[in-house]
Amino acid sequence: MELTRLIVKGGVISPGELQEVVNIALEEGLDSISFGSRQDIIFPKGFKSLDKTTLGKHHFVYPDQKSGNNIVSSYVSTDIFRNTNWLTGNRFLYVLEEFKEQPKLKVNITDPKQQLVPLFTGHLNFIASEHEDYWYLYVRLPKWEKMEIYPVLLYSWDLAKIYYEIEKISEEEFIDIEMLFALVSEALDTNNRTIDKPLNIPFYPFPYYEGMNRMGIDQYWLGLYWRNNLYDLDFLKEMCDLCFECKIGKICITPWKSFIIKGIPKDRKLEWEKFLGKRGINVRHSLLELNWHLPVATEWALNLKTFLVRTLDQFDISTYGLNFGISEYNRDGHYFTSIIIEKNELPTALESIKIRDTYNVLFAKNFDPNTREYIVHSQDIDKLELPTILIELSRKYFEELGNSTSEATEKLQKKEKPQLDIYQCQECLTLYNSEYGDETQGIPKGLLFENLPETYCCSLCEAPKNNFKILEVIEN
Repeated sequence: MELTRLIVKGGVISPGELQEVVNIALEEGLDSISFGSRQDIIFPKGFKSLDKTTLGKHHFVYPDQKSGNNIVSSYVSTDIFRNTNWLTGNRFLYVLEEFKEQPKLKVNITDPKQQLVPLFTGHLNFIASEHEDYWYLYVRLPKWEKMEIYPVLLYSWDLAKIYYEIEKISEEEFIDIEMLFALVSEALDTNNRTIDKPLNIPFYPFPYYEGMNRMGIDQYWLGLYWRNNLYDLDFLKEMCDLCFECKIGKICITPWKSFIIKGIPKDRKLEWEKFLGKRGINVRHSLLELNWHLPVATEWALNLKTFLVRTLDQFDISTYGLNFGISEYNRDGHYFTSIIIEKNELPTALESIKIRDTYNVLFAKNFDPNTREYIVHSQDIDKLELPTILIELSRKYFEELGNSTSEATEKLQKKEKPQLDIYQCQECLTLYNSEYGDETQGIPKGLLFENLPETYCCSLCEAPKNNFKILEVIEN
């Protein structure tokens, strides 16, 4: 079913913007909205085209439009889950603000230390490094068969302009990662940095993201989840008013069809709890329910999930740390959960006959979806056999837990050997190659140019260190 979507850049929306969206939906005769896996807002029923004045600055994508991919970001995780020290919420907002035009490609901007937002579901995946304000870039353009690592780290304030340049280049045929790097380097003057170590993605169990939780000393964050992914418009409207009163500036959508409100003042916590209680809002779902990813507005998937959750609950099975996805058969798709249940497509000739649906079950290598490597466990399984298989896989997960370190991006890391740099003096053209160092000045082999003392000078003409420019980046 084709649905109308509203782009919410990075999954971050202000209470004022959300209230405007709610009012537009109410005028359309809707009573609820949904959230999508790319942190966008989805309208579950038919949606008439609106005139420009009603739309304001909101960016709607109608079913017949191809353009319009939402930027996914892990801004939602900052301050509440594990994060890279330098990557603050404000850093995220500044980077997102640089994306002025709506991207045609899928862009992910994420922190590798959090587990809530998938890292590799975009065409361009910017992932924070340990170096302040520098990012890895993993690229898989629409026609590429596999993901490739961009050969340098990118500076925060260059991400948007590099994206737009790649968007232009990606329309050309026969582009590979080397050519992409060469063309971008030729077109833009950017503040790159050498990749000195491979991206490390620690494996942590999937977090619990619902309910009222402490945030710092005097604030709380609230995660809200609706079982059917239909969020009542009257509730949202009243909630936005409460956000205004508490001076809360941002509401964050997660890829799990839920949303999080950060920064609820300690002295207003009771007011929020009374508001939720008055509305009969349940904020005590078990993790067994929260860790599922379903397609939007798909009744069979919701029914299957309900059946599986109830059955697993009856058997008192723990799925702590795991997450599950339900999908139509789409082996070329970008899954991002530990375990996938694929519904097989019925042959056209048999569609008129009532045949029971069958399913395939896949699990990520080491149960870590960041490996992007899925193993087929069972094929053509009946619905009634699924609980047994999920129980078997959850036991396998706990048996293997801690036996191996995360192998996320294992294949990609083969390409991520530490790289050496060559710098050239602009006065006399003498080279500094870190592979050889500089014996004349007691500089050992392997010392990167950026790690040379600021007092370093050219061994031939004594020009200062800042007179050197990078010549090229080569593989070790």
